[in-house]
Amino acid sequence: MEIGVRLKEAREAKNISLESLQESTKIQKRYLVAIEEGNMKVLPGKFYARAFIKEYANAVGLDPDELLEEYKEEVPKTEEQEEVQYTRMQRTRRSANTEKSSSNSSLLPTIITIILVIGILFAAWYFIQESMSNDEGNTQNNEEENIIITNPEESEENSSNNEEENNNEENGESTSSDESNQDEEGQENNQPEPSFSVVEEGTGTTPESTIALENAGEEVTATLEAEGDTWLLVDSEDGETLFTEGMFSSEQSPLELDLSGKERVFFKIGNASILTITINGVEMEYPVDATSKVRQDIWLEINQ
Repeated sequence: MEIGVRLKEAREAKNISLESLQESTKIQKRYLVAIEEGNMKVLPGKFYARAFIKEYANAVGLDPDELLEEYKEEVPKTEEQEEVQYTRMQRTRRSANTEKSSSNSSLLPTIITIILVIGILFAAWYFIQESMSNDEGNTQNNEEENIIITNPEESEENSSNNEEENNNEENGESTSSDESNQDEEGQENNQPEPSFSVVEEGTGTTPESTIALENAGEEVTATLEAEGDTWLLVDSEDGETLFTEGMFSSEQSPLELDLSGKERVFFKIGNASILTITINGVEMEYPVDATSKVRQDIWLEINQ
């Protein structure tokens, strides 16, 4: 391929060795040699051709866009189709975010009204309880003042009995408190574990699937581990990029990403067969067989 010769001449003109180029681009030397020799079959897949050539061109001082346009007949066009699809997907997400914001704005006055009503009802209940408590206390004090002690010995016996009853009541309250704490701990232990379910299984050359994570809890952590090199992008529906699009290798593993507070997260995976994704300790299974479709796009819906 002439594009490989052009890149090699630019590298040699700048006196850059393949080892130095490997270090600056993070692309393995054998892939760089394959590009120079026009042997694209050595690359992990057609998806990587345009990305690797862009990185190579930038490193040797060539304009990657002009180079790809000049040799567009030689470079696989898979990436162009994926870029168009990804751009459409971004526009769809922006539209969904706009609709969601409008819906939240219309619901805000109703929510504020409900909160105010609940606050007023709670305040009224609190004052009623305080008033009833004060009335009971005054009645009890009046009754104690009206008691006439006729026999000192009987008074001492009554006092002793009252102390025993109070001790029994305190012991009963302590036992009740312990049982309440045990019930709360039991409820926490009975909380269901996170689980995955397939909402939509993708099809085609680059399947786009949707997976739901149930019982995620308030804190959600994703752990990514790769056995080799794979192209990767991770970003959330609200526009935050959690892993910038590029190569992800075994040397970077394991990578932990905080997904707490996220409703939907998008994974763009170049080689799913070597990438393991674990959410809160539970491994996510790919909806499509990763050995037959290594290039996959996945939407993860997080449900607490």
